[in-house]
Amino acid sequence: MALQPRARWLSGFGQEVALPVAVMATLVVIWEISVHAFAIPVYLLPAPSRIWVDSAAMAGTIWGHTVATLNTVLIGFAVSIFISLPLAVALTSSRLVANAIYPLLVLTQAIPKVALAPILVVLLGSNELPRIVVTFLVAFFPLVIAIATGLLAVPGELIELGRSYKASKLQELWRIRIPYAIPFIFSGLKVAIALSVVGAVVGEFVNADKGLGYLIVSSTAFFQVPVAFGALILLSLLGVVLFQAVVVAERVLFPWSAKQSQGAIG
Repeated sequence: MALQPRARWLSGFGQEVALPVAVMATLVVIWEISVHAFAIPVYLLPAPSRIWVDSAAMAGTIWGHTVATLNTVLIGFAVSIFISLPLAVALTSSRLVANAIYPLLVLTQAIPKVALAPILVVLLGSNELPRIVVTFLVAFFPLVIAIATGLLAVPGELIELGRSYKASKLQELWRIRIPYAIPFIFSGLKVAIALSVVGAVVGEFVNADKGLGYLIVSSTAFFQVPVAFGALILLSLLGVVLFQAVVVAERVLFPWSAKQSQGAIG
């Protein structure tokens, strides 16, 4: 019986960490062998070993670009949280407000961000602000929808119970609706943080002198394809790390919510 917790931990570690790592390692080996076996030119598809060597030679430069992208991602993500919560509360507070605001939210998502980014550069200047705005616009919509869905998913019995105790609207929101919506909120946060990476890169493609998106554009322009692949891999890792950071935050702050999310997935 004493071995059961350890066996359970090993089983969870194998499923969540060891198995994905093994799959990725296998794909990298197949990639390396295929490039050499078929003599694929470096400018078309570099081998993982070549990507590592060329990227390691520019480690300091790449680190600076990574920090720049991370800064844009985190600021845009923070702004999306700061705006999404009150906006979701407004949407769920009144049908009239929802009918007035919701079409505007959909409109912001209907506009391609690649087309909007150059216009934002003209309006806001050639600085980091347009990149932050693009990141925010990409990330905030799914977060608003997730929060609003969670606030509206509260069973009517809980609302009636709160009102029977003469709870005010603010107390009802803070003590009943928001706690019940925590799993929905973190689902939206996971989507938003992943999309924030996408938004930051879109902004860097259009207007930047630093960042991993800028590094990809400049590297491909000078046929430094291994470096571009290295930046792409770093972007993927950045997205995974930030996603897992939100997962860990949920497990630490709201373990009951994390268990509920795992149960829904399982």
